[in-house]
Amino acid sequence: MKIAFDALPLVSERITGIGWCEAGQTTAMARLYPENEYLYNFFSQKGDTQKSERIKQFLDTGIKTNTADFSGYLYRLISNFIPLPYCKFFGSDCDITHFFNYIVPPNVKGKAVVTVHDMVYKAFPETVRARTKYMLDTGLKKSMKRADIIVTDSEFSKTEIIKYFPQYQDKIRVVPCGVDLNKFHPCSDTDRIKRVKRDFETGEEYFLYLGTIEPRKNLERLIEAYAEFVKNTDNPPNLVLAGGKGWLYDNIYAKAEKLGIEKKVIFTKYIPSEDINALMCGAVAFVFPSIYEGFGMPPLEAMACGVPVLTSGEASLPEVTGNSAVIVDAYSVNSIAEGLDRIYSDRNLRERLSREGRERAEKFTWDKSAEILYRVYRELI
Repeated sequence: MKIAFDALPLVSERITGIGWCEAGQTTAMARLYPENEYLYNFFSQKGDTQKSERIKQFLDTGIKTNTADFSGYLYRLISNFIPLPYCKFFGSDCDITHFFNYIVPPNVKGKAVVTVHDMVYKAFPETVRARTKYMLDTGLKKSMKRADIIVTDSEFSKTEIIKYFPQYQDKIRVVPCGVDLNKFHPCSDTDRIKRVKRDFETGEEYFLYLGTIEPRKNLERLIEAYAEFVKNTDNPPNLVLAGGKGWLYDNIYAKAEKLGIEKKVIFTKYIPSEDINALMCGAVAFVFPSIYEGFGMPPLEAMACGVPVLTSGEASLPEVTGNSAVIVDAYSVNSIAEGLDRIYSDRNLRERLSREGRERAEKFTWDKSAEILYRVYRELI
């Protein structure tokens, strides 16, 4: 087969969870099934070398690049209203083209696959950036109609898509995400962990959240719960909130100051990829009480590192963590506070979660994810 992947999530200035999902699935597939030809499609105007540099890290499995000299932003803007053919830019000889970020453009030759990660823009529209919501409101229904197969990350997300778009039920296939066990694993390099703690001023003991700083991650309630936990704990660990700013984050930053615990709540600077493993492994526990996730990769990555996890019982998160995490009520400050106290005060519990979490994470590798996705492609051809 000749298979093309829309590489927009990989060449963007900051790779998000969608990009890492695409990277994990595509590189694993190219390595497992080298008999096929693979391409990364992306728009790149003359003189723009940054995108080519960003994608280099994903090319060592033999995937080639296929670029079009046009503005990707302009193409997405125009094609949302005028059917500007995708094939005019990227050719018409691919058997399958897979779009990992919700939108299938018009006139894709061969079979089209789209990944729809979640329905947060429908379920919690107030937590979604206006520009993103507008794009999905105007484009997602057309996109799913154009697609031959709709891939989603979890059974929960499949149920959500069917709730809002029942006419596409027969097209949906579940392909769980994975975790890179070479990148996320227990770290025995104590010097490296000490350096990361010093560089990011975490303090010796800390709870860690790693992800986008935005409303649906439930960080205001987490900070309130942490404030309750601090009142009843001698020498409590810090709460470290690490990740890029999403939107509507001002209230999150202000919450710790309002509660008088700003010295205990640490908002870090940007965390380089090479420091994430040590930062996770240095944590007392990983805390992720999100209200809505299509899959929830950060808790899985923490589990692979052998770090005890506290997460909510919402959306797909129990599907990912199983019984290998402390599950709390995302909407209850008391429940989150009790969960923090439980995971901090019970060493035996942390040791069990560490062991069981690693075992659980081994069930979600990118190789397994790629194998399931490849069966979807074979189904189409």
